Amino acid sequence: MKLKILKSFAQLNIAILLLLIIAGFSILGTIIEQDKTIEYYQQAYSNNFSLLDISFGEILLFFGLDHVYKTWWFLSLLFLFGTCLISCTFTQQLPALKIARRYNFKKNKVEFNRQEYQTTLNNRYFSVCLQNFKKQKYTIFQQQKVIYSYKGILGRFAPIIVHISMLLILLGNTIAAWGSFSAQELIAKGEIFQIQNTISKSFFTKIPDYPIRVNDFWIEYGPANNIKQFYSDLSILNTTGTELSRKTISVNFPLRFKELTLYQTDWNAIGLRIKLNNQQYQLPLVSLTKAKNLWVAWIPISETEQTGFTFIANTLNGTFSLYNENGTFLGIYNCGEKILPNLSILEIITETGLQIKTDPGIPLIYFGFGLLMISSLISYLSFTQFWLTKRNQKIFIGGTSNRAKLNLRLEFLNLTVPYLFKN
Repeated sequence: MKLKILKSFAQLNIAILLLLIIAGFSILGTIIEQDKTIEYYQQAYSNNFSLLDISFGEILLFFGLDHVYKTWWFLSLLFLFGTCLISCTFTQQLPALKIARRYNFKKNKVEFNRQEYQTTLNNRYFSVCLQNFKKQKYTIFQQQKVIYSYKGILGRFAPIIVHISMLLILLGNTIAAWGSFSAQELIAKGEIFQIQNTISKSFFTKIPDYPIRVNDFWIEYGPANNIKQFYSDLSILNTTGTELSRKTISVNFPLRFKELTLYQTDWNAIGLRIKLNNQQYQLPLVSLTKAKNLWVAWIPISETEQTGFTFIANTLNGTFSLYNENGTFLGIYNCGEKILPNLSILEIITETGLQIKTDPGIPLIYFGFGLLMISSLISYLSFTQFWLTKRNQKIFIGGTSNRAKLNLRLEFLNLTVPYLFKN
């Protein structure tokens, strides 16, 4: 009964159908942004189309299309597909491999006539043919005057390895769905923080409690004041403040520490640090453009805050323009330079945007893909078989191969042609 149920899953059409469904939803998961806020989907997809007065955004959230790869139904599809692979492996591939490794003697002419290539030779060449099989590194089984030989058995392992690699990929995806998380943090330079702003996490996820310090943040500008790259110098600490790991990250060059990966994703300028009358103050800095290329701040120098300077900067390299309360241009200054005997701008306060992720299934997925590539190469190895029987002063020779038919023909010709016309 159990074997019958197992065989029912080992159907190629079922496996292909499940694979197509999984591929379709995987593609959909790449089109629809994943793991955003509910408000994001309500705003982004509210004006698309509606069904029975239900917006696409609501449909998307109802079916879990905002986190496709973590939904119960997607994981169920993976489970069913994995069941198909396991069933096929145990009911078809392993028995086929077992049969391929068995010696299978052919003793009559009818059986030889069914082979792709077959001929007869004088029986005195029996030992010569046997030596030729050994030279070609065939695995040989001999029973008195009957020989069975094969090579390329590794190619028979390829389908099994393919199934194993796909199971590893499925398992890695499942582990990722159960144990991964993603967080986004916007942290000022010099601050120490712990991961709090998670945007997605699984039921079994445990958020690491490492303190993380932003040692520094800076932007590299090009000749035309265009941003080339932005950097964050980060340190991961233990609970006592000891530095466990440190790295300067940038876009596409993250910091990896154990299960954590920290990506540079965003940045912002949030304020000015000034020194007025030997006292330090922090003032808000406002971005005037979405492109983050123009900032302005008001620097009061009187108690009424009606007298002061307008600060304007188009880069964060420390250079800025200054205007008085009447809008008169006063000049270009650098951070640290005195504007008045009792006033100087010390620093533009910036914060770095970090995406922090952990995905325990990734190593398994990568290993599975690597194994899949190897198995694909192995699958091109041909499994070649030769039979030889000595009977009635003659030798019957036959051979077949599942691939590389030309190589089989050449081997057969090299084995037989030199002796065909000899007495």
